[in-house]
Amino acid sequence: MNADMTAAYVTGFGGADDIRVGRLPRPVPGPDEVLVRVDAVAVNHVDTFVRSGAYATEVPFPFVIGRDLAGTVAVPAGPFAVGDRVWSNSLGHDGRQGSFAQYAAVPVDRLYPLPAGVAPERAVAVLHTAATAHLGLFRTARLQEGETILVQGGGGGVGSAVVQLAATAGARVIVVDRAENAEWCHACGADHVLDRDDPKTPEAVRDLAPGGVDVLWDCSGHHDFETTVPLLAQGGRVVLSAGLRVRAVLPVGAVYTRDISVRGFVISNASAAELAEAAEDINRELARGRLNGRVRARLPLTEAARAHRLLEGRESREGTGAPGRVVLLPEDLGARA
Repeated sequence: MNADMTAAYVTGFGGADDIRVGRLPRPVPGPDEVLVRVDAVAVNHVDTFVRSGAYATEVPFPFVIGRDLAGTVAVPAGPFAVGDRVWSNSLGHDGRQGSFAQYAAVPVDRLYPLPAGVAPERAVAVLHTAATAHLGLFRTARLQEGETILVQGGGGGVGSAVVQLAATAGARVIVVDRAENAEWCHACGADHVLDRDDPKTPEAVRDLAPGGVDVLWDCSGHHDFETTVPLLAQGGRVVLSAGLRVRAVLPVGAVYTRDISVRGFVISNASAAELAEAAEDINRELARGRLNGRVRARLPLTEAARAHRLLEGRESREGTGAPGRVVLLPEDLGARA
């Protein structure tokens, strides 16, 4: 193999237009790393935060961007053999180089087998969002079978993964989102989908859950707590994982007098063991065909900057298909060097 590869990288913190695509040395895996030939990657909001410097973490420059990948083992280690189909969702953070390249060195404890019959593109559309959903639902909110969860923004990437995993776990799922996302949310397993633009929606939630909802997860990042906190049951749990720059008003009295807890988390702080536990459930649901994401744009790796602009809403979505994730395909570069 040649000693270099094509990668999308930055040489300092900045905007999407600062992303370069060019040749970098191919990673040399350490004793506890696997060299993976990358087949597909997806763009996450946290990738844009790391690239811009908004999310404080160790970043070695030149820095290959990207968090997720699905690919094939090129140089093995641990339980993995050459040719194994694998995935990871925790690169590009805490000193680890990212995934937007033809090859990536992945720590063995952050690499998982890709179930047979699951296409790389389908997998990367849900790997990061589903792990986020799993951690938020079962580690942070401790959602139980039979409980009711209110998901705001259930049509988005994380939101739809929350809906799917919560429904699979036997929870009752109420979604608030735009009317055009209703069909998708129902397909994900939502029991009820309410229009976020209808002023009667809070009243409708109260009618559906007279005793209050057990868990509230606002995946949209709006955090209108003055409206939503009264919808919670005593002992209800609020999950915070969106809205990096939001300054919300919290009705403190209604929170502490009803034993409501508000917990924030990011997947980036999860341990390798917690991510591996989430990966087991993700693989099970992928294999069963019960975990799916929408893809709105499929781009070659050379359009990494455009992919970030799309995610940040700075480029028209016209012509990029249905709402959903932005997936990049390194193989579109042609033959690998």
